[in-house]
Amino acid sequence: MQTSILRRKTKIAVVGDVKIGSDFPISIQSMTNTKTADVEATVAQIRRFEEAGCEIIRITVNDDAAACGFAKIVKLTKLPVVADIHFDYKMALAAIKAGAAKIRINPGNIGNFSRVKEVVLAAKTAGAAIRVGVNSGSLQKDLLKKYGKPTPEALAESAIRYAETMDNLNFTNLVLSIKSTDVVSTIAACEILSSKTDIPQHIGITESGTVKTGAIKSAAGIGAILSRGIGDTIRVSLSGDPVEEVGVAKEILKSLGLRGGPVLIACPTCGRTQINLPKLAESVEERLKTYKENISVAVMGCVVNGPGEAKEADVGVAGGVGEGLLFVKGESVKKVSENQIIDELFLLVDKVLRERK
Repeated sequence: MQTSILRRKTKIAVVGDVKIGSDFPISIQSMTNTKTADVEATVAQIRRFEEAGCEIIRITVNDDAAACGFAKIVKLTKLPVVADIHFDYKMALAAIKAGAAKIRINPGNIGNFSRVKEVVLAAKTAGAAIRVGVNSGSLQKDLLKKYGKPTPEALAESAIRYAETMDNLNFTNLVLSIKSTDVVSTIAACEILSSKTDIPQHIGITESGTVKTGAIKSAAGIGAILSRGIGDTIRVSLSGDPVEEVGVAKEILKSLGLRGGPVLIACPTCGRTQINLPKLAESVEERLKTYKENISVAVMGCVVNGPGEAKEADVGVAGGVGEGLLFVKGESVKKVSENQIIDELFLLVDKVLRERK
């Protein structure tokens, strides 16, 4: 049984049919990498996101063609759609008019206060949320002068300034985010921000890297922030197929006990292993993707690391010479030949799930 993380108490933001804040599950976001003007390709990718478990999708709206495509895409997907806006406030207005559930802006790069005000009032009228995103590469000049570089304090102060602007405009359907490529700075900045406001936070490590290195960097950063009770919605940013981001995000949340679903426990191989454990573990992991229920499955290399070390697992197998010992909650059930392990293991999985009902 995993220990629950106590989340900090926050306000609530509403993005389509998804509620963001400490009273609700941490939601998973991602972003398309298709050309928004290519409606067919973008909608097809969004459907892949949805199947993977993404709950909020973000799309760039950077020109008139993208704005036109965005208006069509919003009508063709069930997911709440966020418009990613930079520089041109008119794109924000167009996206809101088209039905964006939320817009992501950095107020500092869309022009003077009058333009920011126009966007905020349009969002308020339409019932759209706003995420104010602060990145280390887009800090205000006076903050860079004050702190010398994008320090955690500078990032947090930037976010607080924007939050105060929204408050002055009586806009409350708000999410804040601070992201940097530097993990330690991001963690510190999010901690400072959470100590100064109860506005929900979107968290992530920006431009973290490839699917392999980026997943590790994101897990380190996002996991550390979440473990402090901070974070109400997340995105894992990877250079690769963006749908991969969703799977990594789900695993980060599951590892911290912040989301349900199947969990795989697998031991490292060693000289005692007499079965093709990596192949077995990968096959079990792939098949587990078809399950949504909370169940833990252990794939162990030998009897030493078998039922004993994995006794908390719902179901498991310990490998032997050409065979596997199946167990439930640490109690041995039966031995099966190596080529029967996966099918027999999942018969046990299904049996345990049936007995819970």
